[in-house]
Amino acid sequence: MTESKIQNTDYKIEKAQIHPLSSILYLLLSIAFTLVYPGCATTKNTSDSIQTSSDPLQTDDPNTIDDDFALLEDNLIEEKIEIPDPLEPVNRIMFGFNDILYFWVAKPVLGVYNGVMPEPARVGIRNFFNNLSTPVRLVNCLLQGKNDGAKTELHRFAINTTAGILGFGDPALDQHGLKPVKEDLGQTLAVYGLGDGFYLVWPFFGPSTARDSVGMAGDQFLNPVRYVDPREVSIGMSIVRGVNAGSFEIGTYEEFKEAAFEPYIALREMYIQYRHKQIEE
Repeated sequence: MTESKIQNTDYKIEKAQIHPLSSILYLLLSIAFTLVYPGCATTKNTSDSIQTSSDPLQTDDPNTIDDDFALLEDNLIEEKIEIPDPLEPVNRIMFGFNDILYFWVAKPVLGVYNGVMPEPARVGIRNFFNNLSTPVRLVNCLLQGKNDGAKTELHRFAINTTAGILGFGDPALDQHGLKPVKEDLGQTLAVYGLGDGFYLVWPFFGPSTARDSVGMAGDQFLNPVRYVDPREVSIGMSIVRGVNAGSFEIGTYEEFKEAAFEPYIALREMYIQYRHKQIEE
């Protein structure tokens, strides 16, 4: 594979880092924490990695995904970040498991859903869950002292819940230019000085670090979906959110694998660089 071919597919590779696995994996994460609740992450970038000119989780935010990909495209060439990967043999097994899961389970399900659900409906559902997850972004903005971001999230929630009809529309962005503020507990912990720890690949959940794993778990306690009763409804909502988010990203993982010389290392490097860039903002 030539370097030019890889360069031409950078954008899709970056999308694969965040989706399509993370959307399906997100729903499984939500299910896991819903079931548990009743009682209550530096690897060396090596020459084996993808050679580009420019991953839960992890957002299915309808208005920030493209911004995330552009962010990756502009900054993947920056200084390399080292993070230990002491569990690489196990992580590779998990990577392979998730790869099989995508092709044998997630992709067929997403294909069927994409075929029967019209795009306007899928966009509306995506908007609804994005609006519903406002507490995650709002609280993390406050914890990081980003008061302007917190105000933006409050304004977005008020506008979209009312004029957007319970969040199925996004007039806050379309009419007022208010973009969601991309903050999560993993970023908050980093702001408070907690390092990545080591690299992890979770079965079902995908790439992460020790710190981001803690953050991902903590964010679930701010997710209103997990508090919906009965529990079966909460699980169903999580499934709908994950499948709906993944339906927009069919094919990007395949393009990622085609463009990467070593998919495991490429995904690891992109995830770490992407998360560090988010934290810097």
